[in-house]
Amino acid sequence: MEKKKVAIIGVTGSVGQEFVQSLNDHPWFEVTQIAASERSAGKSYIDAIRNEGGIIMWDVGGEIPEYIKSMKVKTVDELDTSQLDLIFSAVESQAAIDIETKMAAKLPVVSTSSAFRYEDDVPILIPGINDEQAELLETQKKNRNWKGFVAPLPNCTTTGLAITLKPLLEKYGAKKVMMTSMQAISGGGKSGVSAMGITDNIIPYIPKEEGKVRLETRKILGKLINGKIEDADIKISCTCTRVPVIDGHTESVFVETTKEINPQMAKETYNQSNIDSSVIGLPSAPKDYYAFHEDPTRPQPRMERTVGDGMTTTIGRVEKEELFDNGLKYMLFSHNKKMGSAKGAVLLAEMLYKKGKI
Repeated sequence: MEKKKVAIIGVTGSVGQEFVQSLNDHPWFEVTQIAASERSAGKSYIDAIRNEGGIIMWDVGGEIPEYIKSMKVKTVDELDTSQLDLIFSAVESQAAIDIETKMAAKLPVVSTSSAFRYEDDVPILIPGINDEQAELLETQKKNRNWKGFVAPLPNCTTTGLAITLKPLLEKYGAKKVMMTSMQAISGGGKSGVSAMGITDNIIPYIPKEEGKVRLETRKILGKLINGKIEDADIKISCTCTRVPVIDGHTESVFVETTKEINPQMAKETYNQSNIDSSVIGLPSAPKDYYAFHEDPTRPQPRMERTVGDGMTTTIGRVEKEELFDNGLKYMLFSHNKKMGSAKGAVLLAEMLYKKGKI
């Protein structure tokens, strides 16, 4: 099979580097062009990520893939879109509005940015959770007279919550959700959290995060009806905090269900979801979409972040919640830099390719 030719925009940043690694030796996609700011343009990739002191600023674990080292970095305007099938965008939200609009006029764009998430004709997609909403991309193309589309991932904090709620919602209903997040410092970006600010500390507020989680979770868990997404009828309250963990978001969740539920029923539901998952067979999919632990000391970031190469969502401390007539409380772990970012975007592109959208 001939591989689809793809470009990465924002390739020198932390998320861009995750894309570089996630697409190394990919069986379906081949990176043929890369773009970043004018400061990096014209340089080889390896030189573009050197700082003024000559140090290579590679933020991702492992070695820099050979395929990218000598590839020339272009500006966005220099990309030859006639030679591409797909764009991966790792651009900050403000810049993404213009860049992704320009690219989507010609090509499919899979994005980690929030620029288009809240538009009515833009689904927020998590492969294996709301695949059916991908059909809204056809409406988006018609509405905007684009040849391509923009398909954004959710906020990385939303990812784990929506993934764990979906099986419960479908089988038992979900009326109310309370969540407290304990988010890794890598989620704040390179300049987001200072060492002095986070060491020996918990930061109890992340600007705009809680609103994103509420809006996105309801949209993701909603239904596509007559060309529009009808949000899930769930009341969501959340408190988002930053903790001194490098990678991986942990969340404490309370959910009130419509039907009776207990930990054993939840375990059976998640196990069945592993068997039925639509991502089975996709190159970036983990062996198990969910990991369910009865050990009350799990999940823990240091133990869970390598499971399924960061693509498995881990659930533990599952107990019946006595505050509700029907309810459950649990802890979850989701890797913000893998499933919640570039590798999750690659998985999304794989799902869209399988559906014939790319």
